[in-house]
This record gives sequence, C-alpha cells and structure tokens, in this order.
Amino acid sequence: MSQETYYITTAIAYVNGRPHIGHAMEMLQADCLARYNRLIGNDTYFLTGTDEFGSKVYKTAEDSGISVEDLVDQNVIPFQELTTKLNLSHDQFIRTSSAQHRTGAQKLWQKLVDNNDIYKDTYEGLYCIGCETYLGPKELEDGKCAIHKKEPELIKEENYFFKLSKYNDQIKELITSDKLKIHPEARRNEILAQLERGLHDISFSRPKSALPWGVEVPNDSDHVMYVWCDALSNYITALDFEHDSALFQKYWPAQMQVIGKDILRFHAGIWIGMLLAAKLPIPEAIGVHGFMTSEGHKMSKSLGNVIDPFDIIDQYGVDPVRYYLLKEIPTADDGDFNHDRFKEVHQSDLANNLGNLFSRVTAMLQKYNDGKTLELKASEALTQSLETAWQTYHHQLKQFDLKKAAEAIMQLLDFGNKYIEQNQPWTLAKTEPEHANQILTELIELLRHSSIMLTPYLPQTAAVIQERLNYVPTADFQTSIKTPLPQGHEISKGESLFPRIES
Repeated sequence: MSQETYYITTAIAYVNGRPHIGHAMEMLQADCLARYNRLIGNDTYFLTGTDEFGSKVYKTAEDSGISVEDLVDQNVIPFQELTTKLNLSHDQFIRTSSAQHRTGAQKLWQKLVDNNDIYKDTYEGLYCIGCETYLGPKELEDGKCAIHKKEPELIKEENYFFKLSKYNDQIKELITSDKLKIHPEARRNEILAQLERGLHDISFSRPKSALPWGVEVPNDSDHVMYVWCDALSNYITALDFEHDSALFQKYWPAQMQVIGKDILRFHAGIWIGMLLAAKLPIPEAIGVHGFMTSEGHKMSKSLGNVIDPFDIIDQYGVDPVRYYLLKEIPTADDGDFNHDRFKEVHQSDLANNLGNLFSRVTAMLQKYNDGKTLELKASEALTQSLETAWQTYHHQLKQFDLKKAAEAIMQLLDFGNKYIEQNQPWTLAKTEPEHANQILTELIELLRHSSIMLTPYLPQTAAVIQERLNYVPTADFQTSIKTPLPQGHEISKGESLFPRIES
C-alpha cells in the first residue's frame, strides 16, 4: 500500500459539564481509525478537542458564579485527562478559546464575506441553548426541544446570516455522487431527505449585548460568531489555516470526520456550505455514530445511571473498555453499556478466545520445544483464515464499521481455538513431536497476525503479545504481514493477559 495522508477528527466537546461515556466512545472510534491508518503506513494526523464558546457555556459560568474564562480553564482539564486515560494517540488537542483558533475562524468568516455569502437581517425564533441552534415547529414536542426536553427561548435580534440555501443543491449533489461519503447509509438518507426539503439561510452571529462570550465578528465589535460557525472551523484552524501553513496544505481535506447523529445536519449541511463558500476542499467522509444508553435506559443524573469513563477504566482496565466500546457497541447505531454484558464479553472474547489461546500455545511451545518455532509450513486452512480475516478487517474499517472489523479478529481467534482442539498438539507431542511443534508454530503465526490486527483496538495488549513473541513489526506493513517468525525464533510465556473479573 502506498503512503497517503489521513486526517481524522472528532467533534469537539462542550465544556459545560464533565466528559461522559459517549465522549469516550467517539474518541475511541477516531483513535482506532487513526491507529489503523498508521499501521498500514498512512501519514496520519488525529485531532480532538473542546468547544468553549456559546450560550450553554456562558450560562453555566453565570449559574456557577465564576468567570467564563475560569470555567473553561477548569472544565477542559477532565477532557484532556480522558485522552490520557483512554490511551488516545491524538496529535493535537484544540481549544476553541485559543488565539490561533479565534484568528483562523475570523479568516474563514472573511472568506464568506468576500464571497458575498454574509448579510445582516433581523431574526425572530425559538433558540435551544442545549442544541445551540434555532428550532422550527417540527423540531418541537409539546413545545419543547425533542432532545433536551426544555422549552426554547424566544429571541428577536439583528444578526448576520449565512446564505446556506445557496449551496443546498451543490451539497446534495456531493452526497448523491459520493464525493462526500456519509456512513452509515441510514444517515446518508436522513441528510438527503433534509436537503430535499431545502436548507435555509441561518443566523450566524449574536449581539455581544446578548452573548459577550464568543469569537468577535471581523469589522464589527458588537457581534460574536454563532457558536457553530466558530466551532466547525476548528477542523482547519487546528492546522493553522490562518497562515495557510504546511500542516494545512498537507492534511486538509480530512479523510474522516467522526460525529454523533445529533449533529449530522451541522456537519453535512452548514460545514460543507461554509467550505464551498470559502472555496475550500470538502472532507472525504463523515462517520456518524449513535447514542449510548446505560443498562437499557437513557442516561440521566436523576436516575443515577450516568457512566463515568474514568470509573469504568479504573474498574476494568483501559483495553477491556476500549474493546467493549469498539466491538460490542454498533459503530453507527445506538448501543448500551451494561455491566453484566461487559463481564460476559470480557470473559468470552478477551480472557477465553484471546488470552487462553495465547497462554496455551506459548506454554506448550515452551514445554515441547524450549519456546522455539519451527520453519512455518502453513496449512491451507490457516492461510485461508488469515486471508479472509485481513480482507474483512480492511474492508470494514474503511466502511466505518469498527464492530465488524473486530468481529473478524474474533473469528480468526475462533479458528485458532478450533484448530488447537482438532489437532491436539499435547497428544501429538507424545508420538509426533515434530508435527506437534509445527501446529504450535502455525498458531504462533495466527497470534502474530492477531496482535497486528488488535493494535488499533487493544494497543497495550497487542504490545504485550508482541513482546512475548519477541516480535517487532517492520515499518512496512505488507512486509510485516508476509514475513513469519523465522525457524528457531524464541518466544516467552508470562502472566495471563486478562485476569478474571470478579462479579
């Protein structure tokens, strides 16, 4: 595979509260794809960060009785700590309150002005602070926001507007032609239905008298940018768009932008419209995930069922949590965090399918051949299983289905467990020791491949497996895949990869 650039982003998180399990899942989805692309040799850049402007953040600071600057400086810390806790491989953590972001967002605004796509008008509408957007009648349920279950605020003010309607048909053509890929198909159909109804021009600023916290509109110190206008621009301001830097030239447009289903219309509508107006390239793909529930119920503080990602990592370990969120939760649909199910998956997939196989194979090779491999003579069954696993793995990751790619790894390990039972090297060792060691060498090869595949999902565990195999993958991915361990290569055994979770 030839080296390509791969730029991947998460949505940026509001800092009006602590990070929750949904933030962790989105970060991990992007991290998995970033690690995969580094694995196959792509020059990868991974961005995550926080959204620190807007009414929601300003109101939280007011209610807390502290300055908004102090609030964002305090509240960003847990999000930064979460990236470490999750073992993320991000290249940059952007804060929209940074000087680089503000000036970059102002440059983008000016490009929209220069293209005659910004105008001033009076707007009256219902504004949901939770969504940071105006809501139409169809977006209300019993007069309340369908998502936040609160009555929106009636606002009438003179604002700047963005001519989003001008780009409706162009955006629709980009999506229908797959120049902009939306994963999964259901979300693609959803945004196309919205485009069929037509996008409207949108209010793109707030008077400072109503909201003093935001990026100032160029040449108008009485207005700040609408929070989505400044927030969406983070994907390019992080690359120093303002100065048209080498970083921006190298990595933009993004190959994948990972977001939640509730903000699809902002990314596939407003963001693409902004880029078209600024005559900038559009991203290649948007990957859309669903919502997380807890024990089958919507998470809420009143129910006491909010899943804190720090707590579950402390309880179960980072790699098991990564695995559950990436493999057990449907990548592009809603999913549930259930402690009993977590323990089942941990035992069946990690402790048994992976951990037990690894322990048995390495222990037997130590016992029967001093931990040394023979020259690999791969059976047709092993060769076919490896080929099928890699084909599925690559295909599903490129289709934004991390769950199915993880299932391909588990199917390969299933094959390994069946292979050891069918061939029974512990029995063969008594009469055909050479044959027994050949079977074990084949299984070491399967585990070597599995460790490479697991790297984006379980980076710590994959590193432990490779250390025990005394194996360091080469920089060239294809060479790594095609080059088995040599004859006489010595492996070691060690502690169990996944100790049992106590109920």
